[in-house]
Amino acid sequence: MKLIRNTYRLLLALLLGAVSSAVFGGKLPPVPQLQNLRCEMLVDPEGIDAVNPRLSWEITSGERDVQQIAYHILVASSAEKLAANTGDLWDSGVVKSGRSVQVTYAGKILVSRASCFWKIKVITSKGESNWSKMATWSMGLLKPTDWQAKWIGLDKSFAWDSVSKFSRLSARYFRKEFKAQAAIKKATVYIAGLGLYELYINGTQVGNQVMAPSPTDFTKAVKYNTYDVTAQLKQGDNAIGTILGNGRFFTMRQNYKPLKIKTFGYPKMQLQLEVLYADGTKKIIASDDSWKVTTDGPIRTNNEYDGEEYDANKELTGWAAPGFNDASWLKPGLVQSPGGRVEAQMNEKIRVVDLIRPKSITQLNPTTYVMDMGQNMAGWIKMKVKGTKGQKVELRFAETTKSDGELYVANLRDAKATDVYTLKGGETESWHPVFVYHGFRYVEIVGYPGTPTIADFEGQVVNDDLENTGRFETSSQLVNQIYKNAYWGIRANYKGMPLDCPQRNERMPWLADHATGSYSESFVFDNAKLYAKWVDDIADSQKPEGNLPDVAPAYWNYYSDDVTWPATYLIVADMLYQQYGDTKPIAKHYDSMKKWLGYMQGKYMKDYILTKDKYGDWCVPPESPQLIHSKDTLRATDGKLIATAYYFRLLSLMQKFAKILNKPQDAQQFEVLSAKIKTAFNQQFFNDKTSRYSNNSVTSNLLPMYFGMVPEGKREAVFKNIEDKIMIDNTGHISTGVIGTQWLMRSLTDNQRTDIAYHIVSNTDYPSWGYMVNKGATTFWELWNGDTANPQMNSQNHVMLLGDLLVWFYEDLAGIKTNPLQPAFKQLMMKPEPVEGLDFVNASYHSIQGMISSNWKKDGKTFTWNITIPANASAVIYVPATSEAGVFESDKKAAVSEGVQFIRMEKDRAVFKISSGNYSFKSAL
Repeated sequence: MKLIRNTYRLLLALLLGAVSSAVFGGKLPPVPQLQNLRCEMLVDPEGIDAVNPRLSWEITSGERDVQQIAYHILVASSAEKLAANTGDLWDSGVVKSGRSVQVTYAGKILVSRASCFWKIKVITSKGESNWSKMATWSMGLLKPTDWQAKWIGLDKSFAWDSVSKFSRLSARYFRKEFKAQAAIKKATVYIAGLGLYELYINGTQVGNQVMAPSPTDFTKAVKYNTYDVTAQLKQGDNAIGTILGNGRFFTMRQNYKPLKIKTFGYPKMQLQLEVLYADGTKKIIASDDSWKVTTDGPIRTNNEYDGEEYDANKELTGWAAPGFNDASWLKPGLVQSPGGRVEAQMNEKIRVVDLIRPKSITQLNPTTYVMDMGQNMAGWIKMKVKGTKGQKVELRFAETTKSDGELYVANLRDAKATDVYTLKGGETESWHPVFVYHGFRYVEIVGYPGTPTIADFEGQVVNDDLENTGRFETSSQLVNQIYKNAYWGIRANYKGMPLDCPQRNERMPWLADHATGSYSESFVFDNAKLYAKWVDDIADSQKPEGNLPDVAPAYWNYYSDDVTWPATYLIVADMLYQQYGDTKPIAKHYDSMKKWLGYMQGKYMKDYILTKDKYGDWCVPPESPQLIHSKDTLRATDGKLIATAYYFRLLSLMQKFAKILNKPQDAQQFEVLSAKIKTAFNQQFFNDKTSRYSNNSVTSNLLPMYFGMVPEGKREAVFKNIEDKIMIDNTGHISTGVIGTQWLMRSLTDNQRTDIAYHIVSNTDYPSWGYMVNKGATTFWELWNGDTANPQMNSQNHVMLLGDLLVWFYEDLAGIKTNPLQPAFKQLMMKPEPVEGLDFVNASYHSIQGMISSNWKKDGKTFTWNITIPANASAVIYVPATSEAGVFESDKKAAVSEGVQFIRMEKDRAVFKISSGNYSFKSAL
């Protein structure tokens, strides 16, 4: 085997030498570089439970046409072995492959607690790289028997608590002292702290995460986190401490609508600290009833809806350090497990990701001020204050104000959204909450000693710590602000799961809010791990008979047997495959998806029409500014049409999934059923004389148009109905709700009416995204008329009306789109739309393959387009031009430029294939 491997390496070396001699005359180009090594799409993750993790890397080079020919991966059990090029866990050898993403580990079986150190070398068409820098991952506790820790807690409330509708429950403080008998080589903590936790070693907080771990249905799954705490421990006396907050475990509304709202009990934790001494011996400190606990600490109450109250006079100085007197503390109970499987958190942690200074502070009366952050955000306020012992400062949060400057809180429903800090007095005190967050722009300050100033407050933005992968700018300030509003709204609603809103008494992971929205979001943030976790949440919420909920995790018991909301399950899985090349969610959940479709077919399909729909085209723009939902039947879309069209679309996805998983028989069955549904659909909803579907609403025509259900020869006529409805009946305005808006912008462009799409975007009167901007919005609203509708449902920070807008921004305006047949941007299809009204578009996207950029501008009749294609990728590009001869690249005829191959002319486009690298095209329009 070794002889074969060495022979293969020699052949590859000879091949590379031949390529170099032919292309470079024997002179080698600059060495390709390797960066952004990821395991399971995470950077140096700790405590994973993927036993065959997938590895990815990026190649960078200043050269064009850099394509990976082969790779060589080494995985070692120590940094020293890796440095010596010894892959004792896995030596892949030289593997002839162009794949650089989602490469599956194929080495020795990985066991609990294993430390893995890895690096990569690649051979490319332009040379061989050096070995990359070292990257790491470690394995978590893979078997239930690895856990010696017990679940501990206090299953009761105390005199200062209130188990009622407006739940008031103080935080629980746990501690344990122990001795380290010898020099410490390594120490690792595994912790599942529910609902939320903070972890301390010897008085110092471990990590910079907040609001950990990610929320789940704790009866189905519990996430734990892993931390290397070697540096925090010392030989001799040590102490470990944790604080437990309520989170979604002890729910925000106890003893209130018990059939609707799920609660899981009092906070509890499972913690295991494993110490490996230098002499090879081991010690485990595990949670059990030998620990001590108190609820009489400074965090007097913490409730995500209502806020956090902190009494600095109750601070427990030194409580997480050795030598603290805990004689008055209680003994925790050994409590029941939450019931869910304990598994590693494989998505990014929540952190403070940004800081905002207030824009202004206005005095309303002698004791009350209102602070404007200038931006609707999700997080909390860090406050500095100096006063006397016992003084209270109240911070109440809202998204907007009334005309007299007071907070407008009616749209928060019964969420109190108020933090209270009680001073201990003396020196300047600094504080922020830790187990709650708020959605707000404005803060009412009551009881602040003296006059508050901007310097006394800091807005801390709190959300999943995801890489900001996208940049987008145009010549239109309106479009730029719409994009900025989307950016702030998306990040505000990432909290270990995608939420509907961050401010009122809801904050729920509604499925349809993030269907195609997840696709839009993927260009702005690296949401791969978050959404892979979320499809797990959806699967966990499936009932034995197959039905899926409207909210997942199913904190609210809403199982309405809708089609469009649970459709998100499949739509998100497809997004993960298309954008990130991740087939795991498809393979993992294929049977569950098939079961749900079978359940819906068996229960609600009659003569191939789906007869059940709950939400319709939710939140179409109503005819009256005061209405939440339109009463105009011409604005509505038949629920049966929506449900049947969506079911057809989902069968198309299932055919795709079946082919990916090599299930040809399933694919055939889905195709046959699709054909029958299409026939029945057109018989029931299509008017052959008028080429209209149902009542001719935009959504009625749009869904069959985009999903490929329109009869042969009728597409042009059906699309004409959409055009007329938008431009004549709706005077160029949007008229779709949550469902239609997911497909609208791309459909218009696919049918050569990008001008209509841009007209919709550039509107500033009702209803439009520009109307929100014109009214001062800094995020998206829940309703197109969110400034005037009933407060019951006018969240000022919602993403459900995002639809496919950002997909359209990136894929159509900028032209950054992966080829569906070569997902994850291995090959791009770049066709920018130089629409009238925009002089330039500058966009970039850090894909899983590497950085992509597309910057174009129009100057009179000249079109200039600068493109970056990452190494190991290629693109088919469509350059606006009247002829191939009129297209230049870097001042040369494009067809003879390095890395450029002319393919054909298409109407007003010259089509080329380009390899990786930087390009500058110029053409005559």
